[in-house]
Amino acid sequence: MAQILVINPNSSKAVTRSMEACLKPFEGNGHEIRCTELEGAPFGIETDAHVAEVVPLLIEAVQGAKADAVVIACFSDPGISAVRAATNVPVVGIAEAAYLTALGLGQRFGIVSMGPSSIDRHLRYLEDLQLNGRLAGDRSIDMTVAELIAQNAVIPVTRIASVLRDEDGAEAVILGCAGLGTYREALQAELGLPVIDPVQAGVALACMQTELGYRRRAL
Repeated sequence: MAQILVINPNSSKAVTRSMEACLKPFEGNGHEIRCTELEGAPFGIETDAHVAEVVPLLIEAVQGAKADAVVIACFSDPGISAVRAATNVPVVGIAEAAYLTALGLGQRFGIVSMGPSSIDRHLRYLEDLQLNGRLAGDRSIDMTVAELIAQNAVIPVTRIASVLRDEDGAEAVILGCAGLGTYREALQAELGLPVIDPVQAGVALACMQTELGYRRRAL
């Protein structure tokens, strides 16, 4: 049985529990999936400074992990190249996994982001991945992680996702935060479009990589 470690790079246990709930569909698939958060990390990864702060913590966590694959469950994919270089097991970033999933579901995808500062960060990453030409739009619900946890955000998420569909022409919608996955099924039914939870996409990719035995050269 392959062991897949899903690391929430912030310190919010509530976000970790939300991720666990979203991964229920993977139960019984022959993999042991374990979710954890980073002690000492910011409560939410909401700025470029937060992203930079958690990279050394992630490298340390991955180097000490006993897992066949690791999923970095932050939509900024913090330090993904450096984290991959620290281990020879597959390391999946949930943003990259969500983008790869979206490419097979429509010509253009939209992103529901938490805050305005996330939008610029997402665009820089998409440009690095040379996928920005497939982006229909990236729109914010203007909430912090703390605000997201404290309330039911289905109404603002649905409103923004509808704009991505109707005004921006998105054919698939990505939930641009690890804590939004609990809204996926209801939102997909409301929109009539594929809605991608990046945590699910990341774990699905990690499962495939472990099943096929993909590994990096030994360190």
